[in-house]
Amino acid sequence: MRTICVVTATRAEYGLLRPVLQKLATATDLTLQLVVTGAHLCAHLGETVREIEADRLPIAARLPIFLEQEEPVARTIARTLVVFDGYFAAHRPDVVLLLGDRFEIFAVATAAAARHIPIAHISGGDVTLGAADEYYRHCITKMASLHFPSCADSAARLVRMGEDPARVFCVGGLGDENIRTLPKMRRDELCASTGFPLMQPFALVTYHPETSADAPDPTEQVDALCAAMEAVPGIFWLITGSNADAGGQICTAKMQAFAAAHPDRAGFIQSLGLRRYLSAMQVAALVAGNSSSGVVETPTFGVPTVNIGQRQAGRLLCANVLCCPARADAIEQTLRKALSPAFSVKAHTARSPYNGGDTSGKICTVLRRFDFSTVKTFYDGHVPAFDPQRSIEL
Repeated sequence: MRTICVVTATRAEYGLLRPVLQKLATATDLTLQLVVTGAHLCAHLGETVREIEADRLPIAARLPIFLEQEEPVARTIARTLVVFDGYFAAHRPDVVLLLGDRFEIFAVATAAAARHIPIAHISGGDVTLGAADEYYRHCITKMASLHFPSCADSAARLVRMGEDPARVFCVGGLGDENIRTLPKMRRDELCASTGFPLMQPFALVTYHPETSADAPDPTEQVDALCAAMEAVPGIFWLITGSNADAGGQICTAKMQAFAAAHPDRAGFIQSLGLRRYLSAMQVAALVAGNSSSGVVETPTFGVPTVNIGQRQAGRLLCANVLCCPARADAIEQTLRKALSPAFSVKAHTARSPYNGGDTSGKICTVLRRFDFSTVKTFYDGHVPAFDPQRSIEL
């Protein structure tokens, strides 16, 4: 049987991979080799490996790569490369399945490529100009043998980057599939689970530092967001922690302090987990911050969304998303607009470009049938039309 090694390093990435992992774990002709690393294993980042354990997925290995304190990204990449090179030497899979664009996943891809292990890549071809993820993602694309972009625009971009259309399967977004298929919590269940008064109008807030070469000081940006939240009345702010990027601990500490200073208006949880997060998104009056989920997943719900700063610059924007600079006055103005009845009506007209139907099933079908022995070459021909709803043909 073909062994598929899936590596997950963050809560967001695991939430997207979850339906694929569940299908691989129960497949009779594929063997799942699940490796957990990164933020999942860090107490100060929520120790989200517990969510994987609660889902009863078989974990093949837990490979720590982070120190307790932030360090230069290059050192973490170097450590990750060494750790995963050792793992792949001892437990060589047939394919490594990776999602996204973070520096940890770039290092894992490099380790796999150096040992000539085929890579299948989910969500290549996207654009995020305000984050270093932009070039990590495209580097992974060039190392990968197989691509699962989430929308037609990203699929076409992969071909323009020289990827053979025969290796590009436009399967739709896993986030969109989760939203359509995962049972959600009732609003009263959400209140009981979080301990916060979410029967009133509330906003779901997640803010990460920008990581591009010219990124501004994350302290200034998160201070601006906090000032804007304080200035907008009539809304409860449900805030989740930042990620493991440089400056993430600063953002988290600032948000924790804001919630502590406004206990009647804000609450902080490091990680909601997939079901609570999507349940909160479904009934929220507003989603705010700069997480990719605010741009990619909110259109399925049609929830008003404020995308702050440049972290997600370049992604497709739907009718429910408003963008603004990371300044307090601009954020406040945009939050007020997003909360207006007129914009709520407009947001509900949003149509997601990421609906591919059974996205996880399509991914497993291709992993099962694709001939990884074929030599990858640079493609410089016609760019075909892609449709996430199209059935898989091999």
